[in-house]
Amino acid sequence: MQVTRTWVLAAACLGTFMAILDTSLVTLGLRAIQDDIGAGLSALQWIVDAYNLIYAALILTGATLADLYGRRRIFVIGCVTFAFGSAVCALAPNASVLIAGRGIAGAGAALELPAALAILAVAYPDAGERSRAIAIWGGTNGLAMAVGPTLGGLMVSQLGWRSVFYLILPVAALAVVLARRFVEESSAREGRHLDLPGQALAIVALTALCFGVIEGSNLGWTSSVILNCFALAAVAAAAFVVVERRSTSPMVPFDVFRNRAFSASVTDAGLMTFSVYGLLFVVPLYVQIVRGQSPATAGLVLLPMSVTLFVVSFFAGKLVAAHGPRVAIASGMTLTGLGLTGLAMVGAGTPLTLVTAPLFVVGVGLGLITGPIANAAVANVPAARAGMASGLVNVGRLIGATLGIGVLGLVFGGASKTFGDASGFVAGMRAACAMGAAAQFLGAAIAFVCFREPVRSSAAATAPYAPSAGRARSTVRHPQAQEMHRASD
Repeated sequence: MQVTRTWVLAAACLGTFMAILDTSLVTLGLRAIQDDIGAGLSALQWIVDAYNLIYAALILTGATLADLYGRRRIFVIGCVTFAFGSAVCALAPNASVLIAGRGIAGAGAALELPAALAILAVAYPDAGERSRAIAIWGGTNGLAMAVGPTLGGLMVSQLGWRSVFYLILPVAALAVVLARRFVEESSAREGRHLDLPGQALAIVALTALCFGVIEGSNLGWTSSVILNCFALAAVAAAAFVVVERRSTSPMVPFDVFRNRAFSASVTDAGLMTFSVYGLLFVVPLYVQIVRGQSPATAGLVLLPMSVTLFVVSFFAGKLVAAHGPRVAIASGMTLTGLGLTGLAMVGAGTPLTLVTAPLFVVGVGLGLITGPIANAAVANVPAARAGMASGLVNVGRLIGATLGIGVLGLVFGGASKTFGDASGFVAGMRAACAMGAAAQFLGAAIAFVCFREPVRSSAAATAPYAPSAGRARSTVRHPQAQEMHRASD
């Protein structure tokens, strides 16, 4: 049984590693992509954010499909879709096809990522074991987010930018093989159905919001197109709330947000990626454009962050098991904020060895954050809503990432459009890092206030959120256990 769980964990980690690695790999290929296919700043932002936009828009749908139609099934479909999108990117003759491929990959990630975390919640019903498993999952997640630029820089320098997309294919294949061999199918269908109005409104709201943020600096924040996008996002979001509150099988049961720990998990996930994806976008470009170094050197500059993030992630699980998520998340976001503050002091002539020092601090902070945020979210909802919880945390992550890159475009896009003004680029980078630091300090305060108790077991976590009459009450994890549960009722 333990061996099987290990392979289940490996499958979930590979799926997550693949999805996060893709974005962080791409950041090191942006300059090479620009030179090869003539992509401007707006196109480069879309190469990163087409993935984020589709991912954010569809992830709640993916989470619901996983809960309804089988977590293993949706995980496998997501991995295959992701691999197909990566193949399109690798073969793309121009920026438009590349952006389309990134969107397809984002759709695959929206299916497989929430399913991966829900699979772990099913495979590890004991709270302590689940905490350790998700700590490993979080370490793999964080490792991909940070090591991607290092690996990507080396690959772009030696093999060209298309190689970063080919790398995804064997990882996806291995994840599919392991999932089909070792993961038991599970779902939470009882009393639920696909909430099509809610799905449609969520897609409209998230797409309009992300498009407005991404294109605001290019079209003008007061242009009719951007203002209409934000208005549409607000109207769709309000309609989504109304529809979900009236639904007998809501995609997002809003009663889960009454739990401060769950709400803080989603909020802090967004604040974390707001800063980190901005960092991963701008620092490699700083090393290559302002300092005139190769993509490989840019990747090596980020290596201290990669290594510390990976190592510290494995200790975060023990810290959460002993003291709950409050200590890990609050201290992690504080350290990340301090590291970003250090980056906000970097100048055009700062030795690269000194640039790596604050990145080391950021890596320690992220190692303390990544796994505990996901664990706290899953532990504070009914087990039958594990996919939903994972989906909402990832919505927070993706909205944060998209906003981070959008704000980054706002603060230094004008100076960077020609990639030739070093002083303007550095000023924009400093402002972006300062904003990122402020977001991390805010997240630390939220964690300190909202995470007051150690992570509870799923059984305990279920009690405060028992769904109202007419909704599914199942909190069991396996089909066999479902039958026993219904019999006992």
